[in-house]
Amino acid sequence: MSRRYDCSDTLDRGLGLREAASAVKRGELVVMPTDTLYGIGGDAFSPHAVKALLDAKGRGRNMPSPVLVGSPTTLHGLVTGFPELGWELVDAFWPGALTIVAFHQPSLQWDLGETRGTVAVRMPLHPVAIELLNETGPMAVSSANRSGNPPATTVDQAVDQLGESVSVYLDGGTCPATVPSSIIDLTAGRPRLLREGALSLETLREVVPDLEGVN
Repeated sequence: MSRRYDCSDTLDRGLGLREAASAVKRGELVVMPTDTLYGIGGDAFSPHAVKALLDAKGRGRNMPSPVLVGSPTTLHGLVTGFPELGWELVDAFWPGALTIVAFHQPSLQWDLGETRGTVAVRMPLHPVAIELLNETGPMAVSSANRSGNPPATTVDQAVDQLGESVSVYLDGGTCPATVPSSIIDLTAGRPRLLREGALSLETLREVVPDLEGVN
């Protein structure tokens, strides 16, 4: 049976974070608030959890899950060949609404889907999410909705769509943004914007002047 915790209440938040961390470590799914939309997530290194996440969303392996981290330093163990430009983007926009696609370390024992050796990584600007991520380590996290349905900006919307597939729901109120993160791909010769979300192309070009826009 799913459990729900009100993160505006100090005691409930503490209990909810402990329960969520335990659930993640057991390979179960949790829903958390972020600075953009609510996310559904599980242990990035648990194939069972990642499959459960994709199943809960009704999504195939051809749409792999991004990974959320609680600190920029976590990148050192996750990616390889990360360019200086990547660190400039991290310094400018993390924590925040920027997802960066990079090559992942080939030694990592994970299966996020058909990633072709890449991983999409973000550090969210939300205290509940960061606290949970610092307890669990990297999590595979996607928007908390069934594929094809509107993304959840409240925990009620997430519950309505995901139901008992999630063990713990962390209620952080209404998310401050109603659009997903922007995504930049750093795996090609020229940085490319794959999705213009909460951060505009103009804002991103203040750091990356030659950023290629969405086609």
